[in-house]
Amino acid sequence: MQGNGNGERVEITISSRFENIELVQVIAEHLCENAGLDEDGTHWIGMAVREAVANAIKHGNKLDVRKKVNATFQLHDHQLEIRISDEGAGFDPGAIGDPLNPLNLMKTSGRGIFYMKTFMDQVQYSFVPGGGTSLLMTKNLAKGTGLASSKI
Repeated sequence: MQGNGNGERVEITISSRFENIELVQVIAEHLCENAGLDEDGTHWIGMAVREAVANAIKHGNKLDVRKKVNATFQLHDHQLEIRISDEGAGFDPGAIGDPLNPLNLMKTSGRGIFYMKTFMDQVQYSFVPGGGTSLLMTKNLAKGTGLASSKI
């Protein structure tokens, strides 16, 4: 973890193994707790990170352990930016079906992006020519409930 007086930055690179998801989630939750976010808010951000890393491993890198997933956390004031990048071929976010559509309710996939959009303020994808997807999720930790009032 790096602190520069204005915030914290954490970066971790993992191999594409599902066993590594929890490590990245713990880092996210630790940053949230240090920023004073309550237990519920910390949980939901942790879940968004878990979904993002799982998608990068499974759908991006196709479970290829030689391919890496990079996670970067930047906390500045009460703004948390999380970037999850993979080395996969990319995808069309618009082609993902709405999990709330009655036709998709019984499908076992397609909920991860929905969860991320629900738990975070902003979710954006960018694609590297030649391969690689980068997901940027942001959350204002001071917005609404979730930040313990004693820590503000």
